[in-house]
Amino acid sequence: MTAIDHVGIAVPDLDSAIAWYAEHLGMVSTHEEVNEEQGVREAMLSVVGAPEGSTALQLLAPLNESSTIAKFIDRSGPGLQQLAYRVTDIDALSAQLRDRGVRLLYDAPRRGTADSRINFVHPKDAGGVLIELVEPSAGH
Repeated sequence: MTAIDHVGIAVPDLDSAIAWYAEHLGMVSTHEEVNEEQGVREAMLSVVGAPEGSTALQLLAPLNESSTIAKFIDRSGPGLQQLAYRVTDIDALSAQLRDRGVRLLYDAPRRGTADSRINFVHPKDAGGVLIELVEPSAGH
């Protein structure tokens, strides 16, 4: 692991959330995309002037009622959903974690934001926290 990559927040309305963080905290959207596989529309926000590679805020809005984020909001309401760590080799780290008895949500990494590769540590193995492992794409 090299850094805390981002903190993920589940929101019912992405545009309203982006506007709130801009108006009240002066944050700017640095990346937005739709991830059909994950069932989300998402935005990465940053503090104005933050250096490249700084920890970001990820806003996640559901694309439909069956998405994981929609279920999270129904169960827990909007709010903190996950903590993501930046890693250099997700395959090696995943194998190491499994060897230590840690459960991961996916058998193999999936596509995340900006073509990153991601997996998640099961919250029951991480003190109730959903931990995302993020290996950035070569371009990021």
